[in-house]
Amino acid sequence: VQLVESGGGLVQAGGSLRLPCAASERSDSTNVIGWFRQAPGKEREFVAANSRRGSTYYADSVKGRFTISRDNAKNTVYLQMNSLKSEDTAIYYCAARPLWDRVAVAGGGYDYWGQGTQVTVSS
Repeated sequence: VQLVESGGGLVQAGGSLRLPCAASERSDSTNVIGWFRQAPGKEREFVAANSRRGSTYYADSVKGRFTISRDNAKNTVYLQMNSLKSEDTAIYYCAARPLWDRVAVAGGGYDYWGQGTQVTVSS
């Protein structure tokens, strides 16, 4: 399984970006797609996750501002980020795992990872 993120860039605070995560296959391995981010000097943190059946979960820090969605025909999961803040600056990664469960929404047990895309929010 290969995951490829894109869509990162430089945006002003209050702006929006949409990050696609394209999966190389539609299989049990990509049932759950999660988004994570890592800011300089900080640990990687869970942002949001989505299952092929449409379940979603968000970290409190992005709830109401970010939306995760999926186009099953394109094997692509999108992270729509609105009302961006400087603290959203990070490298954003998508990752895949088979099961939608407590581990998935806690940010654990993801088997496949993309290379990341940089998001920089200027204040």
